[in-house]
Amino acid sequence: MILSEINFFSEALGMRSTMGVILPQPVANQPVKPFRTLYLLHGHSDDHTAWQRWTSIERYVEGLNLAVIMPNVHISFYTDMAHGGRYWTFVSEEVPALARSIFPLSAERADNFVAGLSMGGYGAFKMALAHPERFAAAASLSGAVDIRYIVNEDGPDHDEEWLAGMHNIFGPDLKQVADGPEDLRTLARQAAQSTQKPRLYQCCGTEDFLYQNNLSFRNFMRSLPLDLTYEEGPGEHTWAYWDKKIQDALTWMVK
Repeated sequence: MILSEINFFSEALGMRSTMGVILPQPVANQPVKPFRTLYLLHGHSDDHTAWQRWTSIERYVEGLNLAVIMPNVHISFYTDMAHGGRYWTFVSEEVPALARSIFPLSAERADNFVAGLSMGGYGAFKMALAHPERFAAAASLSGAVDIRYIVNEDGPDHDEEWLAGMHNIFGPDLKQVADGPEDLRTLARQAAQSTQKPRLYQCCGTEDFLYQNNLSFRNFMRSLPLDLTYEEGPGEHTWAYWDKKIQDALTWMVK
């Protein structure tokens, strides 16, 4: 595998940013064909290094002819923030275009995938449901997939600091997030009408604090004509769980 960290000026963010890259090792004297690509998204409070530091993702993608792109989006919920950077534009438009300009990555829908954990699980489903014409499949591991819970001002775990962060991201009226363009339910309804529908993989540990969040979203998704694979089992919101489940997601994704 070839490992790289790309530091670049982001036009979307107006500042320098970073993404981690894992590339298959080319075979000497063999032409390099465009690689299949996985955009692998980090969670809340992590950065682009998390997947490589806490899992064996490099080993897991070896032999799959799969490049892995890991952008840094800070605590943005993969959104063009009300008070902050345009991280949705950054991750959905700028990063793929820049990565393909530097590395031999396929732009074909069948060769493009997105996955993430927690906040990144939300981001992964958001990218695939907002752009079903670009992604063949998406995986959410312990994802914050039900944004209505995340921004609920009456949530039991949502203190003033948490809600201040949500206001910075989504704006002063958090109730407007439901049924809006940041709500995965809205995006799923739209994707269900598309002629190209991504395959979706959702998993969550039964001891995870986002377990009920995932159940409510799973139940909603089952009402739509979308291809959702759902898995649950013992597990908490930890890297021990995600290290195992990213292997399952990869097997499902690139089969």
